Order: sequence, then C-alpha cells, then structure tokens
Amino acid sequence: MNQSLACSILAFGLAVCLNAADKIQVEGQILDDVSGTPLPARIYIRDQAGAWYFPESPTGSAIRYERRNGSNTNAVEMHTTLSAAPFQVGLTPGRYTFSIEHGKEYFPESRELNISKETPKLSFRLKRWVNMNERGWYSGDTHNHRNPADLPNVMLAEDLNIGLPMVDWTTTSTISPTVSTQGFRGDFGDRPISIDATHAWMPRNTEYEIFRTGSSNHVLGALLIVNHRTRFAEPVIPLSAVAEHARREGALLDLEKHNWPWSIALVPVLKVDLFELANNHHWETEYAVRNWAIPAPSWMGCAGTGTDNERDWTLYGFQTYYALLNCGFEMRPAAGTANGVHPAPLGFSRVYVHLDEPFSFEGWIRALGAGRSFVTTGPMILAHVDGKGPGEKFNSRKDYSLDCSILSEKSLESIELIVNGEVAERFLAANKKSPTGAYENKVSTHFIPKTSSWLAWRCFEQRPGGRFRFAHTAPWYFEVAGEPLRPRREEAEWLVARVKEEITRSKNIAPESLLQDYRRSLSAFEEIAKNAR
Repeated sequence: MNQSLACSILAFGLAVCLNAADKIQVEGQILDDVSGTPLPARIYIRDQAGAWYFPESPTGSAIRYERRNGSNTNAVEMHTTLSAAPFQVGLTPGRYTFSIEHGKEYFPESRELNISKETPKLSFRLKRWVNMNERGWYSGDTHNHRNPADLPNVMLAEDLNIGLPMVDWTTTSTISPTVSTQGFRGDFGDRPISIDATHAWMPRNTEYEIFRTGSSNHVLGALLIVNHRTRFAEPVIPLSAVAEHARREGALLDLEKHNWPWSIALVPVLKVDLFELANNHHWETEYAVRNWAIPAPSWMGCAGTGTDNERDWTLYGFQTYYALLNCGFEMRPAAGTANGVHPAPLGFSRVYVHLDEPFSFEGWIRALGAGRSFVTTGPMILAHVDGKGPGEKFNSRKDYSLDCSILSEKSLESIELIVNGEVAERFLAANKKSPTGAYENKVSTHFIPKTSSWLAWRCFEQRPGGRFRFAHTAPWYFEVAGEPLRPRREEAEWLVARVKEEITRSKNIAPESLLQDYRRSLSAFEEIAKNAR
C-alpha cells in the first residue's frame, strides 16, 4: 500500500483511505467556563456523512470507546475520553459536529464547525450548573465492566467519584469467577484505589451473570457482589456459599436487573441489599433492548411487555421495586451502566450518596448501604422529611413536613411523591431558571402515616424526541405500632407467580440446591401474601 495514504475505519465498518496530505491537524482544548482551567471530558466528533472520529492527546491521555447494540444498530456510543490536556485530530476539510460532556453537573456543548486550513485552535468552555460535592453528594457507578487501566482517565472525564468495576465475572453456573476468562486478569489488590482526593475505585467486585446452567443453555440472571475482600472461588450454586462469603466480608449484594428469570426468587433467600433502579438498559443513545426476559404484568400499567420502550422499562423497574419494598424488603437503590460492554458512557446512570463527613470510599459505601442516596440519569433531586435525608427511619404517627428541591439541565415534566408504591401527589413543574442557568423546582407537602409506610420522590425531565431523564430517591420509612406494612394483593400474587414460574422452568435443569432456594423464596412470598391488602 502507498505510504502516502492513511486509512480510517469509520463507524459502520467501512474502510476509507484518504490522502494524508489532505488532512488538517485540528487542535483543541476543553476548559471550565468560570476558572478557565482545563477539564477532562468526553468528546464526540462526527462528519456530515455520519462517520465518527477519535482525537488523541499528545501530552495527556485519550481513550477511544466504540460500542453498538446488536439488535438496534442505531444505538451506538462512539466517543473519546480525554484527560485535562489539549487534544488533536486529523480531519479533511468539511463540516463536523463536536459534542463535549463532563459528567452530569456541567451543561454539554455541541458545536457545528467548518474545518479548513484556516481553522484556529478550538476552545470549548463548559459551564457548571450544579456542584454536588459542595452539597455533600458524591456519585458512583455500581456496575461497570471497564478495564481498570482505563479508570483514571475515564472516571475523571465523567466526574464520577466512585467506580465499582466487575473485575471478576462468570457466565456459567459451574465456573467460578476466579477461573472464568470473562473478567480482568491482574493483581489489583483488595483495597480502594485513589485517583485523587475525590475519585476512587474498588477492585473487589464480582458478577455472576449466568447464561449457562450446568451443561444447558439455561439463563438464570445476574447477581453482583460489591466491596468484598477476597476473590470468589465458589461457583454460583449453592447460593448459600456465595452469600456467606459476601456477608463475612461486609459486601453488598446487588440484584442488577429486575426481570431476569431468577431475580425475584433471589430476594428473600439472599436478603439482597441493592436494587439497580437506574440500570444498564438506560442509555444516552437510543433505547434498544426490547422483548427481553420476563414481561411485566398488566397491573403495572405498561403498554406491552415492559421492555417495549424506555418509559415502560423504567416504570417496570419502579413497580417491581415498590412491590418488594411493600413486602418488607428494604432494598436500597443503585445505578450501573455496564460501560465496557454496552453503548453507554460510564456513569450515565449513577447513584449519588450523601456524606456527613469528608469524602472517602469507606464512608461512601457505608452511606450507599444505608440508603442515603438517590439515583439519576440527569436531574438532581434533594429531598427531606422533617429535615432528614433519604434512608431515615421514623417511629411516630405525626404530621411530617416534606420538601423536595430539584435542579435539572432541561425542564421537568413532573414531580411525584410515592407512598407505598402509589403516586400520592403529583406536582406541576414550575421550571424556574436558577442563577446557574439550570431549571429549578421546589415543592413541599405533609404526610401523616396511617400505617407503617415508606415514601420516596421521583421526577422526569423532558428531552428532545420524546426521550426523558429521571431521578428517584431512596425511601424514608415510618413505623406505626400495630399497623404493619402490607403489599397490595396484585403485587404479592405476582411475586408468588414469578417464583412458581421459575421453579417450573428450571426443575429439570437446575441443581436441587437451587430449587430448594427457590422453594424457600416461594414460602416467604406466600407467607407475606397472606396479609396482602
């Protein structure tokens, strides 16, 4: 091949060779709008024909990320994460769109530029619309598959305070995570690794994502274990051995997604800690994962299977979470992206955790486990009950004062107070502009618990093309003596049916120990159902 030609692989796999002499070396930098200091960031560059371009950083680091969903080829994530240093990219003359993002707390910038030999050095200034760290809130992605070597670059570019990569990962029931080749090889230690004063990641996280049970292609689902100390040499079955290992080391068990075949059956037998309310099927690009796993029941109000569109998928997750809370399983919300596998940036779905102390990984994981949190794909939702944040428990039947303040990049559709799984109040959004240019909404109300109850806040933010972003708090709990929390009849019966269906589906394939766990789970749900309302 003529050495004067340079070949580029475009987004759709088409190799196009361009004369190197025709390319212009475009230079640029990304800065904080107020301070003028360089910012790490995520950058997208695309030409009018739809091809993607990936810049480099001569004095810093630049990591290219390319993922496309197999069932929807329009669902793509083609970006470069840059350290806080200038970048450069070779482009032929023409029109290009440059889009820049830095986490959730800065306005993104998108600019269409005509590139020519006269193009000056580019400068992009990003404006912050909220500073959550100043308010004591720190973000995390509790489920990703990013190579640990990438994290110092990517976490800073996404301004993600905590990363929990699935360093160990198995997809077969008989293969332990330490033997599986799915994870990352290397000795990463057993303690948190600091990137700087407010960014850290933990290498001891494991995913059991079972597609093959024994010798059969029989899908069970995913279970995450985060923040353990020693690697899991145990296969996933028996579940008791995995749970004992996790509890012994103070780890948290994460349900991952709600509609895997075994998800509901895991909750009573493992006492699962976390529920991924914002999960790895929520993407910045097009929603894609349809007709997947177990469909939603009709009472949830979804138009179809609960996976047909982005809104139904979100509602399906909410309603499943509410049903489990109503049964007394006080699971705390989490958020994960599976970045590294899916077409989603690291931290697109993220959980914010509040600290009453200086930032540390240990403090953050404790507060996550205590439910001092909210999850978001966009808005920042700050709410209190009598001045107390989420996760708080009360034991008086009195008139409680509730307030909810939300900041968002775009205007909100609605703000909703959820009590025992139902919308107790819906507030119209005022969408006033804040001094930083964000939209600000504040509402307040009162709550008098008649029975033992929980409440939470959620909101939806409008996006172009019928898309939306959402935020959802962890619950507050209210104990009323002699008036226990009771699930609705339809919830309890559905949970029972889910476990029965899984027993029937797996009875000739799954080991007896797993079927015994399923039967224990069924008994637990049947007992709860006796007191359903």
